[in-house]
Amino acid sequence: MSAGALMAGEMAEQPARLAALVARRKEVAREVRPLLVGAAGAVVAARGSSDHAATTGRYLLEMAMRRPVAAASPSILSLYGVDVDFSGYLVVGASQSGRTPEIADYVVQAGRRGARTIAITNDATSPLAQAAQAVVELGAGEERAVPATKTVTAEMVAFALVAASLEDVVGDAAWEALAAQAAAALADPGPMDALADWLRGASRLVLVARGPMSGAAAETALKLEETSSLLATAFSANDLRHGPIALASSTIQVLALVHPGPAAAGVLELCDELVARGADVRVLGPVPGAAAGWDAAAPEQLAPVLAVIRGQQLAHALALRVGADPDRPAGLTKVTAT
Repeated sequence: MSAGALMAGEMAEQPARLAALVARRKEVAREVRPLLVGAAGAVVAARGSSDHAATTGRYLLEMAMRRPVAAASPSILSLYGVDVDFSGYLVVGASQSGRTPEIADYVVQAGRRGARTIAITNDATSPLAQAAQAVVELGAGEERAVPATKTVTAEMVAFALVAASLEDVVGDAAWEALAAQAAAALADPGPMDALADWLRGASRLVLVARGPMSGAAAETALKLEETSSLLATAFSANDLRHGPIALASSTIQVLALVHPGPAAAGVLELCDELVARGADVRVLGPVPGAAAGWDAAAPEQLAPVLAVIRGQQLAHALALRVGADPDRPAGLTKVTAT
């Protein structure tokens, strides 16, 4: 089997897998809505690629719940033994395998302390699924390449479905268009091949985004690191202004992820400032002057899914250009036990 064949094949499955998950949106809503109604707030627990899906999920949950949503600190329970009171809070644990020990244990411990618990996982028989009151099964099928692809986009959709169980601002037409939009991005790899050529020989990449797109930027950075050993760091556009913008005084390469919406203008203004400071900037998204994009008609809540697919294409293409096998990155395994 040629290098990258597994990853490419699993990427190609995404439109069908996403369509099947979206088709279950009413079932998911019935399962999880009772746990969200009246919750005081929410905490999301995840690691790796699942954590990047959860980053986007935090934005969507907070918009829908109108309550604070935070990222979990599992060590507070596992290492420091603090008896946290989760009464009235929703805890969402996400793990594609459902077998990351600290995430499953966090959900167990939170449930014992009064939390309402939801698991997002590709394995409905996993320890994480068994620990939660409700399960959103991804239905992505077995994923054999080490870099997660179809499970990540499915997790992003799962978080969006959980949020939509309270308030579906996306609407049926947009949900049903997502699979075709994913297929269109996958059918147009050329612009991402050009971006891979731009990155060939790079030693460092900064990614910037804001809002729900932040999770997609972090996931793209991870995919590049996993597959090509390129040091890639994702920043919120506003965080980059607080000190790290000094990096742009060099000719560092910057990739900005943008989708039309409230966050777009600020990210594009930052890109202009970075260029003025000497950075080599490319924009990814359906906006004027971008190197590549996706369907601008996608709602901002679902656009990170399309951005992640573009990031997967970039990681796959760059890995092949630098002589790496993206299916089997050196030193990595499919499930990381933490």
